[in-house]
Amino acid sequence: MMRNFVALAFVVTMAAPAFAQDKGQDQIVATVGEKKISLKEFNEKYEEVLKQTINPPPRELFLEDLVRYEMGVQEANKRQMESDPIVKERIRQEMYKGLIERELGKKISEIKVNEDEMKAYYNKNPEIRTSHILIEFKPDATQEQKAAAKSRASELYDEVKKSKRPFEELVGLYSDDVLTKKNGGDVGWQSGMTLVPNYYQAILKMKVGEVKGLIETQYGFHIVKVTGRRGYTDANKRQIRAAVFDEKRKDLFDSYFAKLRKQYKIDMNKTAVR
Repeated sequence: MMRNFVALAFVVTMAAPAFAQDKGQDQIVATVGEKKISLKEFNEKYEEVLKQTINPPPRELFLEDLVRYEMGVQEANKRQMESDPIVKERIRQEMYKGLIERELGKKISEIKVNEDEMKAYYNKNPEIRTSHILIEFKPDATQEQKAAAKSRASELYDEVKKSKRPFEELVGLYSDDVLTKKNGGDVGWQSGMTLVPNYYQAILKMKVGEVKGLIETQYGFHIVKVTGRRGYTDANKRQIRAAVFDEKRKDLFDSYFAKLRKQYKIDMNKTAVR
């Protein structure tokens, strides 16, 4: 397999040098089967590599890679790989990515996020620190197993509400979460970007020091204590900026596909996938 300089190695930008202008751009630098590769084509492809990789290959080595790439494409055509289901699906994926890049790429690159937008977002999505007791059920649990887990969690929640022991001590006695159990159930500072929706929406309504149960997620039933709420000044600004950017990008996607949807007849059976 080639070293992927042609097919894949497009990563980091660096400046491309000017090539000697006295070389004939129509000069043939390689022939593979009936395909002739001109110096102009070679230079164009090499410049792309130079723009997008930090450690470009020497020109002679890149020519060898280009020849291997062309041999591979011709061999794939000879074997009629365009009919292979996997290849077909990858072509479809590339077509989708190409469409998005053409229609939305420029708009996405022009998205700007300002401080006021970040503060407004954070007011609705603050970082909150919690500790929890998890009563686990497996992803493939039956309704009976879930009911048994809920019954146990309810009993423990009643015990937690009556107990005079510190919450952290009760975590050590009862929680099924082995990762946080040794830390008193501490989940750390989290936001709506990093917590499952059910959990985050529940703790948004809680005060520091409050204990609440039962919160159901795909992991099980949680008994949760809020241990802190961060103000905007101390929050993870990079994460907030990324969240606002993602919201704006989603708006672009939603708007584009809402218009495109009008051109297609679409029927969905959402109940079948629940």
